[in-house]
Amino acid sequence: MRILAVGDIVGKTGLQKLKEALPKVVEENNIDFVIVNGENAADGMGLTEKMYKEILSLKVNVVTMGNHTWGKKEIFNFIDDKKIIRPANYSNNNPGRGYDIYLCKGKKICVINLIGRTSMAVLSENPFLISKDIIEKIKKDVDIIVVDFHAEATAEKIALGYYLDGMATIVYGTHTHVQTADETILEKGTAYITDIGMTGPKRSVIGMDVEVSIKRFETSLPEKYKVAEGKSKFNSCMFEIDDNTNKVKSIKRINVF
Repeated sequence: MRILAVGDIVGKTGLQKLKEALPKVVEENNIDFVIVNGENAADGMGLTEKMYKEILSLKVNVVTMGNHTWGKKEIFNFIDDKKIIRPANYSNNNPGRGYDIYLCKGKKICVINLIGRTSMAVLSENPFLISKDIIEKIKKDVDIIVVDFHAEATAEKIALGYYLDGMATIVYGTHTHVQTADETILEKGTAYITDIGMTGPKRSVIGMDVEVSIKRFETSLPEKYKVAEGKSKFNSCMFEIDDNTNKVKSIKRINVF
């Protein structure tokens, strides 16, 4: 079993890059199951229904979200679809679901979406306790458990990786848009990487226009962010799982520039 996690899609150019790169990556690497983070696809904030359908047309199995889940109002038209999940540690009365179980090649795969609490400015429950509760609930009914942790602080991501070591099959980070080189298999068998990067504008500040970003830092004055233009890059990470043990045996970062 080979699972591919694709970094946050940023803007229209990011979505176009996904369309160009994903089919080739899937074919060349014999990918079985694809997870894409789509919460920045619509102008860097949210996801439209049209974009969601375009992503699914690429044979993506699951779309995960994050702090911009509610960035576009039309999300409420499709947030209950089985192929999209939002952070599980949002308040219980929020629409949508924080995890779901999918069947692929005879394996039951549970994908969980979580959001961090450090420097995120989002009201949420404890991701450590919520993820543990979910895993305790579903672990006897699934073969593979994948966690997309949408968080700002590397320390919080690393801590969750160790916390879920031996409970989750894969824990990877999203949100910071810079791919890290710390992919590893932890002591109890959980595959981990702090951030899988982004699929978006190459010449940018985490997807945003360079000049606007510099001005904000230089002057400390409010300046509206806008998604950068130009060529995009495709960041992802492939996890190869042993079909007999359901443990990850290798991790490979796959990037297309």
